[in-house]
Amino acid sequence: MTLPPSQSLLFAAPVPGSRADGVDPALESTLSAVELRLASLGEALRTQDLPSIDLHATELHRALSNAVDHFSRAARNGPVPPALRRRLASAGGTVAAQRESLARATAALDRAIDVLLPREAPTVYGSHGGAERIGRSGSLLA
Repeated sequence: MTLPPSQSLLFAAPVPGSRADGVDPALESTLSAVELRLASLGEALRTQDLPSIDLHATELHRALSNAVDHFSRAARNGPVPPALRRRLASAGGTVAAQRESLARATAALDRAIDVLLPREAPTVYGSHGGAERIGRSGSLLA
């Protein structure tokens, strides 16, 4: 069956650099890079591989910066497709969860260090036998 030229365009292969669902390939690849970096950082955090954590955190920072730039430009030219907005929001949630997890781990580590290496207790008595006062100078105002 032969189609007239006007209808044959409907079944033609997509133009390189465009997608049938209207998603910009540059945005797709930018977001995929962020998702990949998030997964890599998550795995490094899970295995507690410090050199990998540092490497993947740096790569994630770059990927996020690139994504913000690309999505900002895309938003100025029209709405970002809903599927990409959802994925970007999900990636933002993952970043927030990893940040919160690191904050909790840091707080736990700080508490453990305080137990193992307590800070010096403040001096209760001075060298002259009396209790030291914090504010020795100045005047008393009534």
